[in-house]
Amino acid sequence: MRDADDGSRLDALLNRIQELTASELPVARRSTPELRPEPLGDAANGGGPDRTRPRELREWIPIEPDSLADAGLTDGEVEALVLKILNCRAEATGRYLSEHLTLAFRIIDPLLGRMKHDRLIAHKNAATMNDYVYQLTELGRERAKKFAEQCTYFGAAPVPLEAYIESVKHQTLADQHPTEEDLQRAFEDLLIDKRMLHRLGPAINSGRGLFLYGAPGNGKTSIAERITKAFGQFIWIPRALGIDGEIMRLFDPGMHEEVLSQANEGLIDNRKIDHRWVRIRRPTIVVGGELTMDHLEVTINTETNVSEAPVQLKSNCGTLVIDDFGRQRMTTDQLLNRWIVPLEKRYDFLSLASGKKIQVPFDQLIVFSTNLEPRDLVDDAFLRRIPYKIEVGDPGEPAFRELMKIMARSLGVEYDEAAVNYVIETHYRAVNRPFRCCQPRDLLLQIRNHCRFVSKPAKMTPENFDFAVENYFAVM
Repeated sequence: MRDADDGSRLDALLNRIQELTASELPVARRSTPELRPEPLGDAANGGGPDRTRPRELREWIPIEPDSLADAGLTDGEVEALVLKILNCRAEATGRYLSEHLTLAFRIIDPLLGRMKHDRLIAHKNAATMNDYVYQLTELGRERAKKFAEQCTYFGAAPVPLEAYIESVKHQTLADQHPTEEDLQRAFEDLLIDKRMLHRLGPAINSGRGLFLYGAPGNGKTSIAERITKAFGQFIWIPRALGIDGEIMRLFDPGMHEEVLSQANEGLIDNRKIDHRWVRIRRPTIVVGGELTMDHLEVTINTETNVSEAPVQLKSNCGTLVIDDFGRQRMTTDQLLNRWIVPLEKRYDFLSLASGKKIQVPFDQLIVFSTNLEPRDLVDDAFLRRIPYKIEVGDPGEPAFRELMKIMARSLGVEYDEAAVNYVIETHYRAVNRPFRCCQPRDLLLQIRNHCRFVSKPAKMTPENFDFAVENYFAVM
């Protein structure tokens, strides 16, 4: 009787555990995202306070597929990747192939069995955990070479375009509505007045785009680079996209910052993440005078036949900054004509190497930063599609003095109020020179470098300021 009671208690406990874990999983594993509170700061990486933002949307997570069909892949596509990996490495275990393709071993293990049956691969010897070391047969090597001639890519298995489009809908900027508190957090390392924040707030909330214009050196680029911090911190993007047999690389380590996700706390980690996706900080991509029309289209390496996503696709769910707008190697008309429809419709059309056109999301905040007047660069039709035009003006004297204090602490230069009074009276008011936000930093760098050279403590003095001004404003 006692054994029966113990058994019923155990059954009840197991049922309760199953209910708790099942309630945290999505109902439809591939159509409904798993949602988790998104932490502030570096709490997600184990540092800083674990504060959550209750008003913010929860983080979307790609769920691991249960089969190749669920992953949007065919046996032939994965077979080609496996053959190209083995052609490069000569031999590999099934679990290595699984990790390299970022697909679960249980998914590719049956495929490896079929490939062995078809005499494309062979067992070299046994490996641990019911695995084998595989190598190519002569038939497999010939087929691998043919696949490599068509496309040399053999990295992570690609994600279908449809799945990527769905992920952008879940992570779109349109669902993010930063508040004044969010903006203050995003710009906490910059000296920026409330009037500017109140002008930036509605523009950022619109998710449409804005012009930042004004004299050089007042922090337009710095402001643009920090706008993304006002939105949710992290998003997931595929490492590569698969589009009708073509492979397009999307994840770019030079533009994207990968952030590792931590396992759930507790005894049971019920998350099963699709590792074909990578978790990154919401991207802030800055392009300047080097921007050409080629950067806005899918580019293909003719030697490898691997396509590279354009910058607007890589910046989806983030911010794309066109710095020094008007100084690109293509005319402003070319750039604006290319984007006039995407800015209005929030989607773009791209041409693949095969000639096929695809529709992709155009979901980013575009910031045009320029030293020129917007009306001198573009016509009214385009200005209408960029509803916010914000001038970043010169700082006043109080802000200039505060910047001197901040930069002196940052650069390790001893602050002296009398020396600051001297430089303002002598080198600004006397010659009617305007203040710029970058000048305190640049002048103090001159002083610090000079003092290091002459082996003296870095300190603000009239003599040191005279030396710095003579160098810095020599031709200005």
